[in-house]
Amino acid sequence: MKWQFFTVDARAPEAGQEALNGFCARHRVVAVEKQFVPQGAESFWSICVTYQEGGESGAMPANPKRDRLDYREVLSEPDFAVYAQLRTLRKAMAEREGVPAYALFTNEQLAEMVTRRAISLADLGAIEGVGKSRLDKYGEPFLGVLKAALQNHPGKPDAAPPNRTG
Repeated sequence: MKWQFFTVDARAPEAGQEALNGFCARHRVVAVEKQFVPQGAESFWSICVTYQEGGESGAMPANPKRDRLDYREVLSEPDFAVYAQLRTLRKAMAEREGVPAYALFTNEQLAEMVTRRAISLADLGAIEGVGKSRLDKYGEPFLGVLKAALQNHPGKPDAAPPNRTG
């Protein structure tokens, strides 16, 4: 993994946006973290882009389904084991309800649950795309897996939460 940092001026964002968008178009982005830095007239966005090596040779592939993110490469071995448990739970619940697995949570959301060490509904709700309805319907079973895993393997996240923007 590699990181690239950007600042985007809050009052005149065009140049910073152009640099950020150009970089993202040329690399395989794994995660993006952003923070607004309030500095009065000099306020700006600080942005960290995590990307995979080898993606610098040009634009993203035309068929993103063929070039899926391999979470074995992104997550540590213990984190991937928890991620796999969450996927198994998701599959079983989706089959019971007759809905596609991604209707519960996406792979990216599952990986972020693991890397954030989510142990509460509030933690799950902080993940992009996870709203109250999903929390009410699916949150507790997923938290059960996460809490059990955290008891067996506590610690800080081993990787940045994946966030693919396709």
